Amino acid sequence: MITKRIIPCLDVKDGKTVKGVNFNNLKYAGDPVSLAKKYSQEGADELVFLDITATNDGRKTMLDVVECVAREVFIPFTVGGGIRTIEDIRALLLAGADKVSLNTAAVVNPALIKEASSHFGSQCVVIAVDAKRIDNDFYVVTNAGRKKTDKKVLDWVKEIEDLGAGEILLTSMDADGTQKGFDLELTALVSERTTLPVIASGGAGANPQHFVDVFTRGKADAALAASIFHYGTLPIPDLKIALKRQNINIR
Repeated sequence: MITKRIIPCLDVKDGKTVKGVNFNNLKYAGDPVSLAKKYSQEGADELVFLDITATNDGRKTMLDVVECVAREVFIPFTVGGGIRTIEDIRALLLAGADKVSLNTAAVVNPALIKEASSHFGSQCVVIAVDAKRIDNDFYVVTNAGRKKTDKKVLDWVKEIEDLGAGEILLTSMDADGTQKGFDLELTALVSERTTLPVIASGGAGANPQHFVDVFTRGKADAALAASIFHYGTLPIPDLKIALKRQNINIR
């Protein structure tokens, strides 16, 4: 049986880890290199690094910070933010990333998904889907949640798979930072729609049941969280012990 994964996320702005609610009111949450090293040592299964202002600032991901983080971790490492071209992807992989996460650029230019998968292999290509509930349906939003698109999430998920992506990082913009639990309806709909692994993101609180629910009712393959790990309200080792007690097949 395939094991479920626990993935800490470093939302980085100006070289510092930050966290807010619904991507607003960002607060300092620590040094990304120190946090990455800590999570690697604590048994995180993977690590995600998102340069959350790169796209809106019109710049590329900070390669120097990525290189520093890559030197400290010995687990799969995904990097996203400000990626627009094959050259950007190549630079990040050379800097130490194992995978790249595409969001806005993939929506604007879906052909980039196919091109990236052909160049580097689908296992390197994660598509971040930021979803927002609008009029009783889920729509894709871009630019760190600031821009609504006319793409419905379930249609986009199918298109992503057809274009050759290897994984989906699904974030509920409505739940992000609230710590009230993952959006189980959204996660289940997407997990049932695709054969790709789905990483659930947005809403994790210090209650291990949130993770039990997203793995069982939400049918997610992995769960991503930030605040609860950064501030130590639910350390990764404690979470894994709790999940094993609930018979969740965890690494």
